[in-house]
Amino acid sequence: MALLVSLTVRIADIVWVLLLLLPAACLQAGNTAGSNRESTFGVILPARLSGVQGGSIEIPFSFYFRWVLAKDPQMRILWRWKDFHGEYIYNSSSDFIHEHFKDRLILNWTQPQTSGVLRILDLKEKDQTVYFCRVHLKMTNRMEHFQSINGTQLTVTPAVSTTMQSPSIVTTAVTTAGLEDTEGQKNPSLVNIGAMVGVVVATAVLITPVYVMMIFLL
Repeated sequence: MALLVSLTVRIADIVWVLLLLLPAACLQAGNTAGSNRESTFGVILPARLSGVQGGSIEIPFSFYFRWVLAKDPQMRILWRWKDFHGEYIYNSSSDFIHEHFKDRLILNWTQPQTSGVLRILDLKEKDQTVYFCRVHLKMTNRMEHFQSINGTQLTVTPAVSTTMQSPSIVTTAVTTAGLEDTEGQKNPSLVNIGAMVGVVVATAVLITPVYVMMIFLL
């Protein structure tokens, strides 16, 4: 009898513990559901990209959602840099471009596409930072906006200089230039030899008739 009473008490304790744990389990299920709702929309960006100073880079982006869009969704694509709440550098609705990127940003995207590319031209050293894509769109009864969390880390490497010539090429160029400079000039020794030959020939022309006359008289 005592054993039966003890067993009954233990069962009651177990049931009481389960009842206490039930609200916590329900709460945890609610958080999971909320997390699933949050994962029904988002922006996808590459984690890292690299480019060469003076060149260009393309940052691909895409976004997804499960809401019902309005007939005119009024989609807008915006970009921030440096941090999650950083300055806006681009706004597709107003064609706004940050002064630092003037004439250097091109957005390849049109509504209602859910993917596109942001191209940065003439990369500069200060362009090396993190970039965040933000999406605005209109639902049937409200506006929604969401943004990439981690963004894209852009690394800009210095360009390799190609203006310097190798020593062998420079030496060859100098030698060739020297030959070309002296090519049009007359050699002094050759001039002297030519003058001497002219004198000899002239003397021979003058003396030959005299010798001929003397031979004729003899």
